[in-house]
Amino acid sequence: MTETYRDPNAAIDDRVADLLGRMTLEEKVAQLGTVWLTALVQDEAFDPDHAAEQLADGIGQVTRIGASTGLLANESAELGNDIQRVLVERTRLGIPAVIHEEGVGGFLHRGATTFPQGLGLAATWDVDLMAEVAEVIRTQMTAVGARHNLSPVLDVARDPRWGRVEETYGESPELCARMGVAYVKGLQTDDLANGVVCTGKHFLGYGYSLGGRNQAPVHLGNRELREVYAEPFAAAIREAGLASIMNSYSSIDGVPVAASRAILTDLLRGELGFAGTVVADYFAVMQLHFNHMTAADPTESAIQALSAGLDIELPALDCYKHLPAAVREGRIDESIIDESCARVLAQKIQLGLFENPYVDAGAALAVFDTPDQRALARRAAAEGVILLKNDGVLPLNPSISKLAVIGPHADDPRLLQGDYHYPAHLEIIYQNRSEEMLEAMEALGMEQGVDQLPEAGGTFSPGPHFTPHVTPLDGLRAALPHTEIIHAAGCADTGDDESGIDEAVAAAASADVAIVCVGARSGLVADATVGEARDATDLGLPGVQSQLVARIAATGTPMVVVVISGRVHTLGAESSAANALMWSILPGEEGGSAIAQVLTGEVNPSGRLPVTLPLHVGQIPLHHDMRRRGDRSEFYGSYVDRDTDALFWFGHGLSYTTFEYGEPSVVAGSTTEATTVSVPVANNGQHEGDEVLQLYVTDEVASVARPIRELIGFTRVAIPVGKTRTVTFTVHPSRLAFHGLDMDLTTEPGTFTFRIGGSSFDPNMREATVDLTGDTASYDRRTIIATTVDIS
Repeated sequence: MTETYRDPNAAIDDRVADLLGRMTLEEKVAQLGTVWLTALVQDEAFDPDHAAEQLADGIGQVTRIGASTGLLANESAELGNDIQRVLVERTRLGIPAVIHEEGVGGFLHRGATTFPQGLGLAATWDVDLMAEVAEVIRTQMTAVGARHNLSPVLDVARDPRWGRVEETYGESPELCARMGVAYVKGLQTDDLANGVVCTGKHFLGYGYSLGGRNQAPVHLGNRELREVYAEPFAAAIREAGLASIMNSYSSIDGVPVAASRAILTDLLRGELGFAGTVVADYFAVMQLHFNHMTAADPTESAIQALSAGLDIELPALDCYKHLPAAVREGRIDESIIDESCARVLAQKIQLGLFENPYVDAGAALAVFDTPDQRALARRAAAEGVILLKNDGVLPLNPSISKLAVIGPHADDPRLLQGDYHYPAHLEIIYQNRSEEMLEAMEALGMEQGVDQLPEAGGTFSPGPHFTPHVTPLDGLRAALPHTEIIHAAGCADTGDDESGIDEAVAAAASADVAIVCVGARSGLVADATVGEARDATDLGLPGVQSQLVARIAATGTPMVVVVISGRVHTLGAESSAANALMWSILPGEEGGSAIAQVLTGEVNPSGRLPVTLPLHVGQIPLHHDMRRRGDRSEFYGSYVDRDTDALFWFGHGLSYTTFEYGEPSVVAGSTTEATTVSVPVANNGQHEGDEVLQLYVTDEVASVARPIRELIGFTRVAIPVGKTRTVTFTVHPSRLAFHGLDMDLTTEPGTFTFRIGGSSFDPNMREATVDLTGDTASYDRRTIIATTVDIS
């Protein structure tokens, strides 16, 4: 007779209950942990017998096959099958594992398509595009048997000193929510049996740490935590069924999130209605005793984390392995383990792993970096290019005779990548590798890659770990085949060596236009200047790149500065010196093609800032939706040495055409009825183009201080030359709600001003003020704003 837990027709709860009833305490705890591949290697090879010994009680997850090896897709899939075969055929209960991986800007795996980094995708303001990108990531992950993705990053980024801003979707809870929901829907689908579990991270407030330092403490009030930092997670839970959450490394008001039941259970499960699994950020449980010092040892760390609601320890069973002894000693009740284990098992059943633990390894390579996927990567990179300034030098004249392409970022494929792109992410392994780690990685199929990489402390070259990458120099040469193009790096992306600048100056002086490509190197290693654990107090361009820009400007040759970086830089001097300024946020493998398409006018720029660019680091925090008395200078005072205005505000981005907004029409609702806001937008220029309409609201009088304006909706609309499109936003009253004095989510009657335009402080923004009647209304959630476009 088939056991109930193996019966695909039985209810999930019944299958979980049957399986839990059969499990030993050690087997339950094993489901709450993960295993590194290196633990399954012996005598320089994956050893099924050794693996069977290591996994005798089973395991919950396998840690990152793709992200920690140089295996190609078919090899990775076969290794995953080998591990599953040990678990299914050689453990007592035959419970398969979940293989988890990363996917911020594409599947972090050798040969996978490298899309723009998260912030670069957010710069498109294109939720449909995001869904398409997510579908590619899902296709590639499922092909190798990876069913859990440690993405998306739903942190709201309000401090550009923090190195991980590049992984986020920016400063607006609304933009983060919309892009995050699209990503989760594309990966998880409506049925996890066909999808990949998404992990929203990092819950909560991780992007607003003390001093902008990674993992530093967070000081935020309960209202700000909910209205700003929890909102993208809440949207992904309620609209996309987000199946997993990862804790923040930080403490909030002195309590580490990994040990906070108030955050991981009361807020997350109680208020937000989350029903999935909570996974630990890597080593977060261990940090309770060696970092936060709230636990005396690994056992106490495990007790604190599990009791708080943290289900799965990543990346290995370092602390949770002590839980069986803690149960026997009476320090924690086994029912708490059962509760987390039940969630883990239910998710494995939802994924269909009991019925389909293996994949077709021979078919995996066929879905990696196909021509269609590369075309999508190019489109994503092009849509994300933000034209910040243009005096008319762009688009480039197609008959231009001589072009100088200058700067450290002009022809280096590595500098197109973010910290969670492959292989940039693998630098952390190779620059800090031990002989033991090296031997284990070689045993997993990395001989070729290892032989072609430098010794520890070196950097990657465009070897076998890169998909084909197109640099800006490559892209411009392809786009302008009849133009003489000369190239000079001028300087490195870091360091104080100015010896190459003279050559670059001479090249610029002899050209009709100079394209100067500058930025920051993203990664997790010492020579990176942005990325995880690469925080900064100086937001200027690293090294002597600013000097390079100034010297090129002094030649008098028209200059276009192209910033390729995940850092929110202070670019006041560069903006003043340049005839045109654009930002391409770590655009990935097709970045050079996309940049060239925009420079030459083949693609009309349509990217918009997902963050505010400050004039000076001393202005931080500076974002579009500051609460009253913390906003722009015309509403409040300035600093003694400068005003509070930004260099470029959130939502800003120029086009080669001209969009004109007509008068808005508002039909006022009430505190319980929707309000509609409509506006016509005409393309009065000479180019086809996409406009990103942005809807902001100001609650003129409220019981608590509200933002001077906050983004509540947006849509991207293609408008042909000479045509008009009328866009209507339907604003459910819950979208105007806030946490009042009693912390209930309520919409109050009163006066609201709606503003529509092309950026948060667009001087041509249209606005309308209405009075909403009714009693104060309570809501348990915010409802997404519906958008319709009249194309008649």
